[in-house]
Amino acid sequence: MTKRPLIHVLVAAVLFGLSLPFAKLLLRDIHPLLLSAVLYLGAFAGLTLYAWARKALNPGRAKPAIPLESRDRRWLAGAILAGGVLGPILLMYGLTRTSGFSASLLLNLEGLFTALIAVVLFKEPAAPRLWTALGFMTAAGVILSWNPEGRTLSLSGPILVLAAMFCWALDNNLTRHISDKDPVLIAGIKGLCAGSITLIIALVLGIKPGLNVHLASGLLLGFVSYGLSLVFFIKALEGWGAARTGAFFGLAPFIAAGLSPVVLKETANVLMLPALVLMAAGAWLVVREKHGHRHSHEKTVHAHVHTHRDGHHDHPHPAVDEAAPHAHEHEHEESEHVHGHWPDSHHRHSH
Repeated sequence: MTKRPLIHVLVAAVLFGLSLPFAKLLLRDIHPLLLSAVLYLGAFAGLTLYAWARKALNPGRAKPAIPLESRDRRWLAGAILAGGVLGPILLMYGLTRTSGFSASLLLNLEGLFTALIAVVLFKEPAAPRLWTALGFMTAAGVILSWNPEGRTLSLSGPILVLAAMFCWALDNNLTRHISDKDPVLIAGIKGLCAGSITLIIALVLGIKPGLNVHLASGLLLGFVSYGLSLVFFIKALEGWGAARTGAFFGLAPFIAAGLSPVVLKETANVLMLPALVLMAAGAWLVVREKHGHRHSHEKTVHAHVHTHRDGHHDHPHPAVDEAAPHAHEHEHEESEHVHGHWPDSHHRHSH
């Protein structure tokens, strides 16, 4: 089983982990509702420029990608509403009512919610090893976010952040159903729609954006932490499924908590080392997971990026390098076999 999804989700987690302390810093000068819109509009603008530059600088060499189909609209619409509109708004308001360390704790629960939704609602398989890994990563989030000096907090902030994590967990599971499509296109559409909807809400409420360095910083942060992070996250979803990707995304709170003392001048947490050990243990458990059994593939016709080295694609091609990634509509005959696999785009069967 390929470990490429591991690289994708680690990059996604690091990029998203940057967002929390810097977003909290920007909230000193930007209204929470407006910042929610700016972050996703920045994701759209940055990814649009990236796609244009990639095409202009490497004409004919861009990797193949499958466009969205009409049947994908319901999944994308749900992801936009849950993760693009509700999630960021709840998080921004929550950040104004809690510390960076406490928010990092609750950020860690996104992975737990993602796994629970994946297993309970979408019937993704989850072995005891995965639940142990989630337990380790959640415990790490508790440790690295705990303030030894103690600080009284109202419940409103943590509840808002907790609600945001549930919305993003639902978003992760909905996006999983279209994860074999062009990730840049998905992230770009999500950024444009979510950012526009939230901006309209802000304008209706009389909240007007100011053209200043804070707005520019928000757009840049949105491109990096919401745009690029989402692209890598979608790539990981395609290969690993929602539960495992959500578990590994638990690295993001560690990044956020590590940056909080520097960016927000908050008290450093002396328990980061044991948290790192727990995080590493959880990562090791997921990477070393071995899942294989006899399973059936129904006959299907679909289009996605593939090569002919994965054991699932042996159809003929006229004048095509079958070893290189390519995309087209093709047919899979019904088959039954045994091999190691994760719940990727080819293995979403029941257990």
